[in-house]
Amino acid sequence: MSILFHIKNMVCDRCKMVVEDSFRQVGAHVMSTELGEIQTAENLSSSQLETLAELLNRHGFELLDDKQSRIVEKIKNVVIELIHNPQHEHFKSNFSDYLSEKLSRDYSGLSTLFSTHEGSTIEQYIIRQKIERVKELLMYDEQSLSQIADELQYSSVGHLSNQFKKVTGLTPSQFKQAAAKNRLSLDQV
Repeated sequence: MSILFHIKNMVCDRCKMVVEDSFRQVGAHVMSTELGEIQTAENLSSSQLETLAELLNRHGFELLDDKQSRIVEKIKNVVIELIHNPQHEHFKSNFSDYLSEKLSRDYSGLSTLFSTHEGSTIEQYIIRQKIERVKELLMYDEQSLSQIADELQYSSVGHLSNQFKKVTGLTPSQFKQAAAKNRLSLDQV
């Protein structure tokens, strides 16, 4: 009988590796790993779960045991995947429609749950994630601001610049000068 565990702050491939390693350290046989989820071949004992929780916490992760927290974490993972992998076929679609489809839930319910749980809206979370992606792309210095605006589906460079300044207090060019000290890890956004 396989068991599905939900993990908070699992936002990248490196996170998957760390979480898998933590499960293996407590003797779990990992069957599959996705952002925010890991499936084992068997259930874990209470002592294994306790040790696992400590290992995960040391690395900034947390076992999620209530349904609402799991749904909020899934929303975050879907947003992160879409924004940080813009080649994704659904990136050009409406975020609310895509989230509803992906999570098989009504968007207004998802929005209410997210706002209650996180203290901000899904839209604000999307904007913060997009701005972090803009920061990353600016630091790479491989694309023009126009290309970045296109990649992240901004209507114009002006819209991107205005939103960037509103969130960071800096223009994109000022940010490039100040560089890395303004970046956040994705789980802190």
